[in-house]
Amino acid sequence: MKIAWITDSTCGLPLDFIKEHGIHVLPLSVIVNGKSYKDDIDITKDEFYSLLKEHGNGAKTSQPSYGDFISLYEKLKEEEYDCGIAIHASSELTGTYQSSISASEMTGFPVEVIDSKIGSYPLGKMIRNGLELQEEGKTYDQIVESINTYPNLAEMYLLPENLEQLKNSGRVSTTQSVFANLMQINLLLKFDNGKVVVGEKIRIKKRAKRRLFQIIDDAIENHQLKELCLIHAGVKDQALKWKEELEKIHDQIVIRVEPLVPVAGVHTGYGTMSVAWLKEK
Repeated sequence: MKIAWITDSTCGLPLDFIKEHGIHVLPLSVIVNGKSYKDDIDITKDEFYSLLKEHGNGAKTSQPSYGDFISLYEKLKEEEYDCGIAIHASSELTGTYQSSISASEMTGFPVEVIDSKIGSYPLGKMIRNGLELQEEGKTYDQIVESINTYPNLAEMYLLPENLEQLKNSGRVSTTQSVFANLMQINLLLKFDNGKVVVGEKIRIKKRAKRRLFQIIDDAIENHQLKELCLIHAGVKDQALKWKEELEKIHDQIVIRVEPLVPVAGVHTGYGTMSVAWLKEK
């Protein structure tokens, strides 16, 4: 079968990988300093974080239009794809997943639309794994069955540099932000069934980092991880330092470093550090 792979720009996959594997990516948009940019089309991630650092106040995001999905699925029909597999960012955070389902039904193009319940590296890893299954000769149904198990295996933690951008985007109130800054409280965020929630409140940044490293240690031990990803919002040098520290402790694991997808960076802010993985079955 000729299978089309579809996702959105929250997948975090490198552009060369997307091109090499013919993945169809619908871009979300970020609005910074009053101007709208399509993710990875009008602006690179490095350029975005330079802008966000200076103009974070008022930054917003927008999802692909329903018409964009209709156009894509009509195009895939014309190109004689038999079916598609679409993996999208958490339906709790964006309407992209529902738009994809509706467009598939409207156009009559058969697509298995999967809610990743997350975004960034874990979403991209789901696609990587799916492509590997296809290359191994697995059937469409077998690939879909496997991918549908992945959302419950994905974990992601985020440590914002400060609460300013969370306040700007409405995720925390001004009062909460002022209080947290006065008390030097850091929020360790995590994904819980598709939603971003506060996992822990930790005083002092160094303690927050130590706690995140402990979570990584526990995950490696408990889930026999082979790979994880350090994700940064414009602070690659810091991510590389963390990578070096972790590799001294865990030399058996592959540690990737990637930028945080811009639509997430809009809400968590410049300087956010994150870690994510997809547990082995």
